[in-house]
Amino acid sequence: MDTNPPFRGIRAKYTQSTITVYQAYSPEIAEPALRAGTFVPPFKRERMTWIKPSFLWMAYRSGWASKPRQERILAIEITREGFEWTLAHSCLSNFEPGVYADRGAWEKRKEASPVRVQWDPERDFDFRPLGYRSIQIGLSGEAVDKYVDEWIVSVTDVTVTMKSIHLALAEKRLDEAMKALPEERPYPLPEELKRILGAT
Repeated sequence: MDTNPPFRGIRAKYTQSTITVYQAYSPEIAEPALRAGTFVPPFKRERMTWIKPSFLWMAYRSGWASKPRQERILAIEITREGFEWTLAHSCLSNFEPGVYADRGAWEKRKEASPVRVQWDPERDFDFRPLGYRSIQIGLSGEAVDKYVDEWIVSVTDVTVTMKSIHLALAEKRLDEAMKALPEERPYPLPEELKRILGAT
């Protein structure tokens, strides 16, 4: 685990060609996706879909896969090319003076962009906010179509892993829980993407 992470930096499980992101769904959506190796109905392309490279943030968001309609945790391996396309075509959810020239420039970018980015506090095992941020990426329109049709390499159910980590924590087996976490490393971002994302 990175002991001195940047305030805004992407940490993820990745290879030379792919990166893993996480999503939580009901069994009704997860089961067909696992069979098809991508998202199919009743998954709705017209809705914004949020992908998260942080396993612990996904645990926090889904309550260790316990919240309604978030009972199944999927690890989706996508191409790095596709992932970086999303970042290049993204807009921050909120106006930030250091990233955009003015509010008008942000609104114009937001209107034209199919991708939203939010930087939320990363979480520890007890879901307490940490002093650095984790990226959440919302895909809509063209970005969803590319995600579903072009970028997905594999879809894997990691619900058992998430629940086993939760159980290990409940039983005070902290070392075991730590070892079971996916290895997430700082993801290398070109300067242009850092600028678009307001990354540090």
